Order: sequence, then C-alpha cells, then structure tokens
Amino acid sequence: MDYVSKANNIIDNLKLPNGLDDNKEILKARFVEEVSYYEKKRNHTQKFYNTFRFIVTTGSILLPAILSMGQMDPSKLPKNFDQITYWSSWSISLMVTISNGFLQLFSLDKNYFNYSLVVEQLKTEGWQYFGLSGKYEEYDTHSKEAYKEFCKAVENIKRKQVEQEFQGKGNNTKKKKTDEPFNFDGQMKSFIERSSTNETYKPLINATNNITNVPKLSVEHLNDPDTLLDNITDNLKEVLDTTTENITVNLKEVLDTTNNTTEKLNNDATNLTTTIFDDIENVNNQTNP
Repeated sequence: MDYVSKANNIIDNLKLPNGLDDNKEILKARFVEEVSYYEKKRNHTQKFYNTFRFIVTTGSILLPAILSMGQMDPSKLPKNFDQITYWSSWSISLMVTISNGFLQLFSLDKNYFNYSLVVEQLKTEGWQYFGLSGKYEEYDTHSKEAYKEFCKAVENIKRKQVEQEFQGKGNNTKKKKTDEPFNFDGQMKSFIERSSTNETYKPLINATNNITNVPKLSVEHLNDPDTLLDNITDNLKEVLDTTTENITVNLKEVLDTTNNTTEKLNNDATNLTTTIFDDIENVNNQTNP
C-alpha cells in the first residue's frame, strides 16, 4: 500500500471536533494530492536524471580507456583499429556532452533533489500531525488549532518549493516612473520638519555635538537650518585653523630638531677629520725623525 492510500485511510479515521468533519476532504485535496503530485514529479525527473548521469559517468570512464589503447604498438592492434577508436571516442564524447548539457539545461539534478526533499518534508509533517508528535505534541487531540497549524506548515512547504522552482521568473515588477526631477530642498525641509520633534535623531545630534564641539546645538536648531549651517561652518573653520596651526608648530619643531641634528653631525665629522689628520701627521713624524 502506497503512502496516498495509507494517508487517506488515516484521514478517514481521524476524530476531528464538531464542525471540522468536512475538513477531511480538504486534507485529502490539499495535503495528500500535493504528496502524490511531487512524488510523480520526483519519479519522472529521477528517470532522466539517472539515465543522463549514467551516460556521463560511464562515458567519462570509457573515453580515457579507449584513447589509451591507441598508444599501443600498431602491429599488435586489430585491423582498422584506429578508425574504430576514432569513431568510438567521438560518439562517446558527443553522448557525454549532450547528456551533461541536458542535465544543466533542465536542472535535473536540482529539481530531483528539491522534489525529493519536498516529498519527505510533507510526509514528515503529515506523520507528526497524525500522531500528534513533534510540533503537535502540545495538542491532546486533533483540535482546530492543530488543524490550522498543520495547514499552515503544508502551505509554507509548498510556498518555499514554488519560490525555489520559479526563482527570478515572471517578475513583472516595474519601476516607478517620475517625470519630475528630485527636489533636494523640499526633501531636506521635509526631513527637518519630521526630525525636529523626533527622539530618534537626538543621538545623532549628540554625536554631532561631540565631534564638532558645538555646545549650543540642539533639536530646536533643526527648525532653523541657516543658523545650524552657520554654527557648523564656523566650528569647522575653527577646527581647521587649529589643526593647521598645530601642524605648523609640529613641522617647525621637526625642522629645528633636524637642523640641530645636522649641525651636530657636521661638527662631529669635522672633529673626526681633524683627529685623523693629526694622527697621520704624528705617524709620519715618528717614521721620519
């Protein structure tokens, strides 16, 4: 007895609450039919998948073997063996290429795995619901809540399968066309009006206060963009001036240090040269008294 017959018998014997007896036909029409549908698609896809995979695997093994036989001593090979190996290798290569192309074109491997996975998920969900186990173990009977939970789970499995199978297809979403250009000033004013009374932007303002060191900046300043811009501009100018001054002072200190170091090196070199010449002169005096 196949799964469909077993599931139909179990559904007929389910003790559903009053008012849900008619839902047995819904379970058969939606759940059992879905299992049967995906089982047929899985079996149909499995035939082509196994056939093409067998050709690809067998051909990949035979082709190197046939080509390696052509490297033997021609005197030990049968008559017209070169022609036989040529056409055999050509036929096998063509069959392997065609089979692999069909596998990729129709996504047989992906569809076979997806159909098999969906069938097993639906069966597992059905057995859990029938036996009130797994996610349904909190229900003592096949109540209305358990029925709704089961229907929701089945539809989620079906929806995920459809999204995977038709991913990127039939997407007719069109972008919104606008003839008017983007109004930056209007959008900025609208943003300021919305944010002037919004607590969400207070952390942003606090961060701006810490970075730009503007103690008087607050939410109320958003109502006056000109004042806000002037304050930020003045503060940035002050920061730039201070930074430039610090860089200048540091560069001056570096140059002074470099000059002092150079002068010291020159003095040391002069003293060393004088000492060397004095030593040479003393040596000459001692050699030629």
